Amino acid sequence: MEQFEYIIKSVSGFLWSWPMLVLLFGTHIYLTIKLRFPQRKLATAIKLSVASDKKSKGEVSPFAALTTALAATIGTANIVGVATAVSLGGPGAVFWCWLTGILGFATKYSECLLSIKYRTVSPAGVVVGGPMYVLKNVLKMRWLAILFCVFTVVASFGIGNMVQSNAIALLANESWTIPYEISGAVTAILVMLVIIFGLKGIARVCSTFVPLMAAIYIIGCLLVLIINIEYIPDTIVLIAKCAFNPEAAGGGFVGAAITIAARYGIARGLFSNESGMGSEPIIAASAQTRNPARQALVSASGTFWDTVVICALTGIVVVSAIIANPEISYNEGGRLTALAFSKIPILGEHILSISLFTFAFSTLLGWSYYGEKSIEFLCDKKHAVTTYRICWVVAVYIGAIANLSIVWGIAEIMNAFMALPNLIALLLLSGVVAKETKYYVWGNRLDDYDPTSSAKQNQ
Repeated sequence: MEQFEYIIKSVSGFLWSWPMLVLLFGTHIYLTIKLRFPQRKLATAIKLSVASDKKSKGEVSPFAALTTALAATIGTANIVGVATAVSLGGPGAVFWCWLTGILGFATKYSECLLSIKYRTVSPAGVVVGGPMYVLKNVLKMRWLAILFCVFTVVASFGIGNMVQSNAIALLANESWTIPYEISGAVTAILVMLVIIFGLKGIARVCSTFVPLMAAIYIIGCLLVLIINIEYIPDTIVLIAKCAFNPEAAGGGFVGAAITIAARYGIARGLFSNESGMGSEPIIAASAQTRNPARQALVSASGTFWDTVVICALTGIVVVSAIIANPEISYNEGGRLTALAFSKIPILGEHILSISLFTFAFSTLLGWSYYGEKSIEFLCDKKHAVTTYRICWVVAVYIGAIANLSIVWGIAEIMNAFMALPNLIALLLLSGVVAKETKYYVWGNRLDDYDPTSSAKQNQ
């Protein structure tokens, strides 16, 4: 078992080092240039995210689709993962993490546009879509679509389920001495009460839950920054310097130029916002939207909230706390965020605990939908979804009480494998994305209805 765990960690470490970083980050840059910097439409995307589009085909509102996707992407990694990236890559990792959010906007926009454009209606009369439908119906690569769904299901039970419930159980035990079995059972019941209502139930909870949880965490970050306000200028300067020279921070960072800072910063950003992995397009395809580009912009704004705001804020908080408190060392790893929040009198620990719980719980909800839609694609049997939901709830409890070192590694490998089929479709159909973007975005036709929508034709 120890040998197997070593192999899993080695494969995961290799995939999430330079091979996947170059592929994903390179795709971000390529699409940003090809689409003429769609990031310029961020303000429009945010405005559209709160606009109603009820007359259009779809299962949930644009805002509900966005918040459900954010529920899946904004997780404990935004708090602990960013701190770990700073610990391993130095302050410069914050810059590279932030950059993935800026450039990842184009990739998230592109993959969501394709999934919305080629979405269809299931036998049950529900609008569905995602990379699997693009691969199967457009590129005629059914085998690759099947692989994508298999990887998604496995990843969902790992990174989207057991890892998150384990984080909740660990937090409850350390903060309030609640036994793992009890917190696991309570979490499983709460998840069950939401997912039995399907997408509409998940979206309804996430529409309220996600803005609230993000607000609580952002307020906590701002309180830390107010406490460390005199060190903010030095923090920004240090992050900028260390982005290109990790050794400038001291602390034993050794590497050629940007190698270390870029590796850990880019890896954390990509893993956090999931741009290019193909997960968010599954929920984007269910949104009520009059044309593919409109909702694609809304979905792409998620990279801004997840990485440019949440991850970057965490990084600045951590680095400013280290500068303000010399007793805090970069070697503290994932505990850096907790140490930074501990400087908030009385409330610091509680704000962070609530944030960790809500981030993890929301991820359980968001990823349950990704796995469910993948199961539906793989198996159209009547009771497949019911069986999946039962397994999902059971896995929540198991994750709370189990040792997950191997599960975490397998989930990371599956996340990387998810990205490969999605990127193949994305690059092969980038011309379609460019054409749609030119017509709707740069042609100022975002309010137009798309007469060629596959979902409309099937209705």
